[in-house]
Amino acid sequence: MLNLALGMGLVLAAMLMLALWKSFIIVSQSQAYVIERLGKYSRVAGAGIHVLIPFVESVRRRVDIMERPLEPMHQDAITNDNVVIEVSVAVFFRVVKPERMIYRIRDIDSAVKTTVAGIVRSEIGETELDKVQSNRTELNLAIREQLAGATSDWGVAITRAEVLDVKLNERTRDAMMQQLNAERKRRASVTEAEGSKRTIEINADAMLYDARKRAEGRKVIADADAYAIQIVSGAIAEHGGTAVEFEIRKRQIETMAKVADGENTRTIFLPTEMADVFGKAAELLKKK
Repeated sequence: MLNLALGMGLVLAAMLMLALWKSFIIVSQSQAYVIERLGKYSRVAGAGIHVLIPFVESVRRRVDIMERPLEPMHQDAITNDNVVIEVSVAVFFRVVKPERMIYRIRDIDSAVKTTVAGIVRSEIGETELDKVQSNRTELNLAIREQLAGATSDWGVAITRAEVLDVKLNERTRDAMMQQLNAERKRRASVTEAEGSKRTIEINADAMLYDARKRAEGRKVIADADAYAIQIVSGAIAEHGGTAVEFEIRKRQIETMAKVADGENTRTIFLPTEMADVFGKAAELLKKK
């Protein structure tokens, strides 16, 4: 009997030691433990050492709280301008409330993937193809915001949601290339037309400038003639017919000098009146 009692005591002591050893848990920084008490949720144990009540409390699940990615998803969608495309989407998330992830959803990865598929179809269906390809920042932001609202009840936070690639079928690519070539031709035609227009404008400006300069030259000549006429008029007013006669004689002499300087001139026959011209000019010069 003594040996039996001793054996049972040793067994009880071993069980007690095992229970005490099981009651101490150490949680790492990257994990969180969901603890239940008699099968009911009790609390979440964060990083550090924790003590459980033996035979009453137990660890329901160890949850990884680090950010983790889902496998890139390839999703078919139709844009607002009725173009069928294949979109590759990458999603990153982390668990912020482990108790919700344990008790509200069975498979968090599948749930997030299904939600992403629906949201991507919805957002791309409201966006034209050009914006999907050129302005992905707004599209990524809209997808991330909708995912955050849809997954908040599951205790996860969507940290990143990005459209990685957009693929088009062959017919759509051919149509886009035709459209691109047509746009390039249109731009080339517009550039050529603008160049022609600019050339015409430059030529017109040059002609206008030439006309202005010619008009200014004629004005200068007219002003000089007017000044000469004014001088002659003044001389006539002051000296009378003598000044006029002197000017006429001087012009006759200058004309004869030009004729004499000609290259083809060999012999010059002067009329008898030219002698009178020189004599009268000399007399008028003495009078002045």
